[in-house]
Amino acid sequence: MIRFPRSAPHTGRSRPRLRSGAGAVAGLGCLVVLTATACGSGVTEDGERTGSGSGSGSGETVLTNCARDVSIPAVPEAIVGLNPAQTELLLRLGLGDRIVGQAQTDTAPLPEELRDEAARIPVLSEDTPPSREALLNADPDFVFAPTAYEFTAEQGFASLEQLQDAGVAAWIATGGCPERRMTGTVDDLFTDLTGLGQALDAEEAAGELAEEARTTLDDVAARVSDGEPLTVAQVYLEGETLSAIGAGIEYDIVRRAGGNNVFGPDDGAFAEFFAAQVNPETIAERAPQALVFTVHDEEHEQATRDYLTRTFPDIPAVREDRLIAVSGADVFPGSLGNVTAVRQIAQGLYPDAFRDGS
Repeated sequence: MIRFPRSAPHTGRSRPRLRSGAGAVAGLGCLVVLTATACGSGVTEDGERTGSGSGSGSGETVLTNCARDVSIPAVPEAIVGLNPAQTELLLRLGLGDRIVGQAQTDTAPLPEELRDEAARIPVLSEDTPPSREALLNADPDFVFAPTAYEFTAEQGFASLEQLQDAGVAAWIATGGCPERRMTGTVDDLFTDLTGLGQALDAEEAAGELAEEARTTLDDVAARVSDGEPLTVAQVYLEGETLSAIGAGIEYDIVRRAGGNNVFGPDDGAFAEFFAAQVNPETIAERAPQALVFTVHDEEHEQATRDYLTRTFPDIPAVREDRLIAVSGADVFPGSLGNVTAVRQIAQGLYPDAFRDGS
């Protein structure tokens, strides 16, 4: 039996013990349409910044994001990342000296090599998005969020309208716009890199990150192309509540890793929402050859492994010890971790294809 979760890990719906960075069902798209050809934004040959429909020649850039125009009057100098995945991407773009705040820092660790650089950045919140006051007190001119949830006024967060009134440009990752959440793909990251590079005057760095990511994805695709796809169930455990994933970026990550999802968008339970609570019997009936699950820390990973091993001792995934843990931050929209997760899952599914160590 599959049923929609009453509260899913950070999907733009309320849930207890909010952990925006945790969980397979992380995040909520025309959505973020940010490429120059797609939305008419770009940089002219003489370096003047122009925007879609602006025609002002004033240096203003106007981009289309989640079906709304985002005006960027000048190169942002005070940026906030509203999730560790977003903070990481900003740091990878070489913008550390322009970041004035980071948020939801306890929901996922930053990569070790970035922690020293991030240590100087003020923390605006730990477990949830920052309050309206905390965010505005940081005096940003640009905010980068993984989903639309970070701007839910009813939760006490600054709304998009309030930020606009304060002169703050707000950017939602491509896959985090509500209409995109069900159909998002790993390729949405490249749309984000194109747009962020333009908006933040970091096009060279963004291009390098995109090239590196594409190289990794192409390498994985080549390695898994000859194998018989293994069946995979993606799950997330919160306490004793088990959810399955059947659409969105998470679904595409497994597909790119060479897995054959046992749940998919064609299943009725995932017609309107990419995650649904499931009874253990449903997983057992589909008998996946691998279980992919997202975690927010080592304790959560061990608890999930214990639960899956105890609950499904007879399915191939458990019998063959093919339980693959992925950081919840790596499945967030607008995360370089999407590519990391593709490779990590592929290695777990087809270890022989990666025996050369590269």
